[in-house]
Amino acid sequence: MPPSKADIESIVKTAEKGSPFRRRLTWFVVLLALLGGGWYWWSAASRQSLPAYVTETVGKTDIVVQVTATGTVQPTGQVEISSELSGTVRSVEADFNDVVKKGQILARLDTDKLEANVELGQASLTASQARLAEATATLNETKDNYDRAVMLEQKKVTTLEGLLKAKAAHDRAKAAVKSAEADIRVSEANLRISEANLAKACICSSIDGVVLDRTIEVGQIVASSLQAPVLFTLAADLTKMELRVDIDEADIGMVKVGHEASFSVEAYQGRSFPAVISQLRFAPKTVDGVVTYEAILSIDNADMLLRPGMTATADIKVAEVKDTLAISNAALRFSPPVTAEDSGGSGSGLLGMIFRPPTRDVATAPKVSTDGHRDIWLLKNGQAVAVSVMPGESDGSKTAISSGDVTEGDLVITDQTTQ
Repeated sequence: MPPSKADIESIVKTAEKGSPFRRRLTWFVVLLALLGGGWYWWSAASRQSLPAYVTETVGKTDIVVQVTATGTVQPTGQVEISSELSGTVRSVEADFNDVVKKGQILARLDTDKLEANVELGQASLTASQARLAEATATLNETKDNYDRAVMLEQKKVTTLEGLLKAKAAHDRAKAAVKSAEADIRVSEANLRISEANLAKACICSSIDGVVLDRTIEVGQIVASSLQAPVLFTLAADLTKMELRVDIDEADIGMVKVGHEASFSVEAYQGRSFPAVISQLRFAPKTVDGVVTYEAILSIDNADMLLRPGMTATADIKVAEVKDTLAISNAALRFSPPVTAEDSGGSGSGLLGMIFRPPTRDVATAPKVSTDGHRDIWLLKNGQAVAVSVMPGESDGSKTAISSGDVTEGDLVITDQTTQ
């Protein structure tokens, strides 16, 4: 242990009371004590600054690169059934979770007014047909009169005025026939409209599927004047579903159609479901400045465990390297720090050597070349040795080594401490 300040002051006071020889001897002892204390302090600081490396053994493993995204499970086809007509619901013939076929009746509206409109249309058509028959008879009559007037005029029996009157009556009769024919077409069109409205009073399924939602009850009034109300929501075959996930713009370049994926839902903790990417949509989604793209993953739901609307987290496998040399990502980030003295005045000469200020380590960034090669540090014979390698695929914790002077069993440095 170096002498304390009190010890040195005691020695100096004792020396001042003695002979000159004793004073010189005392100062010599003080100098030796200072030199010994400085050497002890310097050697202790040197021992504490010795580097100690944290290493990992280079080994072979499988590297699987995945992109994680979240989304919801949806049916492959979902249809909302509405009503084009307004009216009172007379009956509801389908309920939640019912399996329905295309054309099956789901509900009926009151049809009294619609049936009356059909009867009115039929009566109007009959009247138009009767008018056509009357106009046809008139046309035939006027034609005979006109033919007779032409013959009499040729024989100079009638006047020209009588001929012109007969011709005008015949022309009017032809126009009446055409008008009656047009009235028949109008009546037929109105009848078809009334019959179509009557048919629409029966609300039927447009697909084979399952009833997901129902929003009407018997006696409820349906008003479709402004916006067609949604009465039923149907989903196609639930054994085939899809997962819609949002992929970040930084990862979309790695994802391709056909990539395999697995996902999990909160309802089945610890279970993973397989999926395959079937579509990547080009339309971007921007939420709070974050741009994502929607991917559609096909799901086989034969066991009917998954339900529409479930939130899922998907891991999409975009690359895989089997049995490759790999190192921890911490090894790629490590670089030995550079030792530097703290700034500040320090004496020169003997005292400067003894009381030199402590040194400090300055962190440095790993060296990366333009072609992608970068340095990692191996521990060989107790020394850190830089080795240039080409990193490959990374799974976030480990990175494959494509090339470089690294072999299985080498010790790669991931961190440095001091002893």
